[in-house]
Amino acid sequence: MTPLAKRQKRQTEGKAVIYARYSSANQREASLEQQVAECRKYAERNNIPVVAVYQDAAISGRTDDRPDFQRMMKDAKKEQFDYIIAWKSNRIGRNMTQALTNMAKLAEYGVECLYVEEDFDNTASGRFALRNMMNVNQFYSENLAEDVKRGMLDNAQKCMVNGKISFGFKKSPEGKYAIEEKEAAIVREIYNRMRSGWIIADIMADLNSRGITTKSGRPWTFQSFQTLLQNEQYIGVYKFGDVRIEDGIPPILDKAVFAEVQKILKEKNRPRGHKRNDTEYFLVGKAFCGLCGAPMSGISGTSRNGKLYSYYMCNAHHYDHTCDKKNVPRDDLEYSVAKAVVEILMDEEFINWLLNGYEKLIQRIREESKANTLQVQLQETEKILGNLMKAMENGLFNDVAIKRMNELAESKKDLEQALALENEALKTFSPEALRTKMYEYRDGDLSNPDVVKTIIQTFVQAVFVYDDHIKIRFNYGKEKEAPLLKKDPGPVVREQSVKGYQETGSPKGLPVSCA
Repeated sequence: MTPLAKRQKRQTEGKAVIYARYSSANQREASLEQQVAECRKYAERNNIPVVAVYQDAAISGRTDDRPDFQRMMKDAKKEQFDYIIAWKSNRIGRNMTQALTNMAKLAEYGVECLYVEEDFDNTASGRFALRNMMNVNQFYSENLAEDVKRGMLDNAQKCMVNGKISFGFKKSPEGKYAIEEKEAAIVREIYNRMRSGWIIADIMADLNSRGITTKSGRPWTFQSFQTLLQNEQYIGVYKFGDVRIEDGIPPILDKAVFAEVQKILKEKNRPRGHKRNDTEYFLVGKAFCGLCGAPMSGISGTSRNGKLYSYYMCNAHHYDHTCDKKNVPRDDLEYSVAKAVVEILMDEEFINWLLNGYEKLIQRIREESKANTLQVQLQETEKILGNLMKAMENGLFNDVAIKRMNELAESKKDLEQALALENEALKTFSPEALRTKMYEYRDGDLSNPDVVKTIIQTFVQAVFVYDDHIKIRFNYGKEKEAPLLKKDPGPVVREQSVKGYQETGSPKGLPVSCA
């Protein structure tokens, strides 16, 4: 169809879409709803049917990286409409070069832009006036950006909140940083677990399984975790641009704790296996204070004779001094939990019940798994990354391309790691193999730290620690109460009987009783 034929058809059968954009930096702009309402009135006055609405919220017009704008441009290329109705010309873009480029593309597609608050006819003088208005829009945008930057730098000198707020903090009524106590407890837990020898993948998987999300409400990824582990705000450092102020915000961590974790992150050959060491705590992330509900972290100390003692401490008691819970010896607590698990595994009926529900559990895990979605996203990311690399090989080598390639590379890394975790979770056993594994667990030597760790990681979701007893929440939905025992240094010996397994050697302390 010739340009003349397209223009004649548009005048008689033309369809319009509405484009609205709102930038949160300018509070004087009309809202998206107001823009759309005015555009609809304009369409009604001119007898132009509206077939779709595209809108981008809180996105600057200085960039074309706007989801609905890009979608609108693709639909324009497909000749799905003839007009774009916008509130003002600056909705299309405030960067003059980009705006003119977009206008040229739309003209090529046979699409005309109409503005509610501005009247530019399709003549030489009208187009000249439009270009002048676009120039004014760009000047306004650049001037606004300078004003915003100047205001943010002034805020920085006063240690005011600028931009996104890190996990663990909130904005005070005065506009400064304040500690968000629940999130701060998680930050301390994460750092203590890193000090205890945990690897990032295990901590991240545990947080996600507990439903603990990032500040934006999303699951934890390696990128968000690395950001948290290197954030100097947690030791009171205020940073914005070139502004750096020590003790500018309330600290969440001791500087020694932060420094220790930075050292761990730099060590390429730090322990990644499950070998027991003096600073490894199997229940970190699973243990909670029975008195106040706060997470419990691992802590160690040396006596006068040089002997090392390891304990679980209530974070609220240690950091905030709001709880009276005393420290609990690490070995005693872990032994008590493992022994309670072994005792429940002595019940043959329980094992049969667990295996009967195993197939249903596996089916639910498969249905809820994100592995397929992650695989598709990974393939799409690799495809885009490959095309970008080819374009760069052919001469498209600029800052924008390099930035985009780095973003895609980071996204690819996160997707690969998330997919690995999902695939690991989908690994299954046959029911009989699982039954054999159960027998191995209940015959395990509880004086062996590796056995205790495996039992805890396999069966225990959470442990609530009181002064004389513990309450265990299992991964399969049951709960059990047991006394807090002293660990027996020797192995527990068992012999088989008609009813299954019966304990013949017992550790020191009170017998375990079910709730």
